[in-house]
Amino acid sequence: MPKVGIIGGSGLYQIDALKDIKEAAVETPFGSPSDNFIIGNLGGVEVAFLARHKRGHTILPTELNYRANIYAMKKLGVEQLISISAVGSFKKELKPLDIVLPDQFVDRTNQGRKTTFFGQGIVGHISFADPVCGGLRKIIYDAGRKLGLTIHDKGVYLNMEGPAFSTRAESHLYKNWGMDIIGMTNMPEARLAREAEMCFATIAMVTDYDCWYEEDVNIDMVIGNLLKNVNTAKKLIKEVVPRLSKERKCGCEEALKYAIVTDRKLIPESVKEKLSIIIGKYV
Repeated sequence: MPKVGIIGGSGLYQIDALKDIKEAAVETPFGSPSDNFIIGNLGGVEVAFLARHKRGHTILPTELNYRANIYAMKKLGVEQLISISAVGSFKKELKPLDIVLPDQFVDRTNQGRKTTFFGQGIVGHISFADPVCGGLRKIIYDAGRKLGLTIHDKGVYLNMEGPAFSTRAESHLYKNWGMDIIGMTNMPEARLAREAEMCFATIAMVTDYDCWYEEDVNIDMVIGNLLKNVNTAKKLIKEVVPRLSKERKCGCEEALKYAIVTDRKLIPESVKEKLSIIIGKYV
């Protein structure tokens, strides 16, 4: 069973060291994930890769079935989840082609995205003050430093609605708020990963300066730098995965221990069954 999950671009699984590769479709009670999973062995560790926007990039950030994606990772046995994403930067020192490992998120979406497994008869409130697993982030940072990458530890990721890029006024506003980077997908993934009791960290690959600095953002700029970042991401994954410990002591594995507030006798049996792999050990 895979224990490490990677969500990102469709080419990330094309790593020369990845062995025993297979493809798997995973069904969930929340519908279909973005794509089939590519599963393989990397340095003795089983890894499940998912193309966030589907291979060929056909799904908008607002159309992503975040619950299905994370539920499927949980169903595959993933305990440590790494999200690789393209982001814009609000700081001159966070340059295009740099890597940022955010430790905080700010949500500016309209809540149309489903970002919780709870509801329909069960209420839960996770602790989310520190939304990223510090232990996992440190492993990624140390691996990046070893490879000689320009990698920045900590930062605030602003999750915008999209799919359009920021207006100039928005860009200046977010910069003045003290935000470091901006993207469209990682806050829902972080929330759901915490509810699924996974360790979670984001590898944010800077592609542009949003539109507060010098030139407007356009898709050619973003895609161009994103393609340059692909090989960097592959090298980093190859270095990170063997460093991950099988034993987790960070607390992420008990995120729901005190989160569920609903009287256990009142939780519908259908909900217990639906969420068994998420809440089973607590109800």
